[in-house]
Amino acid sequence: MADENQYIVKNGTIIDVENGRSFLGSIEIEGTKIKKIYKAGESLPESIRTIDATGTYIIPGLIDMHCHIQEGFAPHFLASGVTTVRNPASNVFMIKDLLGAPLDAPTPRVFTADRMIDGEPGLWGPTSFGNLVTEDPEEDRQEVRRQATVGANFIKVYGLANKEVIQATVEEARKFDLEVACDLIHSQHVSALDAAKLGVTWFEHASGFVQAIYPGWYPSADQGEWSHINWEEPDEEKIRDLCEQMLRYNVKLCPTLVLIDQTNQYPNIWHPNNVVTNSLKEHDILMSHWSKMEEHAELIKQQLGQQHTFTKIVAKTYFELGGTIVAGTDTPALLYTFPGMALHRELELFHEIGMTEMEALQSTTIHAARSIKLDNMGAIKEGYIADLLVLNENPLEAIQHTKSIHRIMKGGRMYTQEEILQHVPSKETVEKKMAGFQERWNAVMGQVEMVD
Repeated sequence: MADENQYIVKNGTIIDVENGRSFLGSIEIEGTKIKKIYKAGESLPESIRTIDATGTYIIPGLIDMHCHIQEGFAPHFLASGVTTVRNPASNVFMIKDLLGAPLDAPTPRVFTADRMIDGEPGLWGPTSFGNLVTEDPEEDRQEVRRQATVGANFIKVYGLANKEVIQATVEEARKFDLEVACDLIHSQHVSALDAAKLGVTWFEHASGFVQAIYPGWYPSADQGEWSHINWEEPDEEKIRDLCEQMLRYNVKLCPTLVLIDQTNQYPNIWHPNNVVTNSLKEHDILMSHWSKMEEHAELIKQQLGQQHTFTKIVAKTYFELGGTIVAGTDTPALLYTFPGMALHRELELFHEIGMTEMEALQSTTIHAARSIKLDNMGAIKEGYIADLLVLNENPLEAIQHTKSIHRIMKGGRMYTQEEILQHVPSKETVEKKMAGFQERWNAVMGQVEMVD
């Protein structure tokens, strides 16, 4: 009798992102991993059941390198082909069920930070379950130690953190072999180059680059004082010089181009009509939130949208210099950054700034995985976790074809999009879990205060 945990996906076009090629072949799955890859013409074992993939194109599962996942819309990521997410700023207790899910669960696996570390008065308000607001390096070190203990995969500092706190974060994180990421969009005193010199590795949204070129600028400053900046035609020579300096520190950029692109296009937003976005509408997941955000569309354009071309040129330049550029979305931030689907738009934008289709795919698969030391995923390779996206059309002909999803494999289990979306939890379930989280969090922090 054939083993139910062993089968072969046969006769598909396998896109080898590690070596930049494609070929007709078959993939043998055993349990949660890829056991063997066969090229066309090689004999397949007769005792193993098969799934016919003739006419399809098989790529590794996608990785969204910057999003803020929650249980309520986690299945939408997987139904979009996103099998792994990097979650910069959250609370590990709030998403514990996602973190502890089996490899083949109908939700993405999560590589996460814990609550972000910010400076006074806190861009998201005072200290809470989602942020620590401090000017004290020693308090910061204690927080880094706490986060490492509860399982954070990396540490994130936010826009008002001062240099002393950022330096303390980096020094303490290194003791636990953890990297530090930063979001400096709203920073008034720390530029990207400052942070790189302090040892920060990750730059979300390619933030802090504007401040490095125009010291004293920040989004909420009086823009009349900065009217001399030509945002539509940024100084590419200065950008290139800064990128060359940043490259010396081997920093990694996740530019999240789709984040501002959606705002810039408003009201003519990018909005694919498919089973994923229809599910969001049906369950009213995030749609009401984005509808309310529309009231602030013009302000967002004034404060952030003007950086759109600048950020594209930063990403393009850093990539051309050989720096690490990976794909992320910041879902569900700003306007209609659809869970999972927004990553497909990010790949289109990567292609627009000059990446080939293969390079765009690599930015969300093999390069993404290796950038955070996930050495057993991100490619179709023997011994790797069996995360696959089976497409009806060839993404090497047009990157838009990544949306032509036929099936998704997560940890060796094959799903249709509809099967995944059946696991969308009810609002009542989500609210009940959130209430339970608040109780646990208050108890945990009470114990920490007693120890202190």
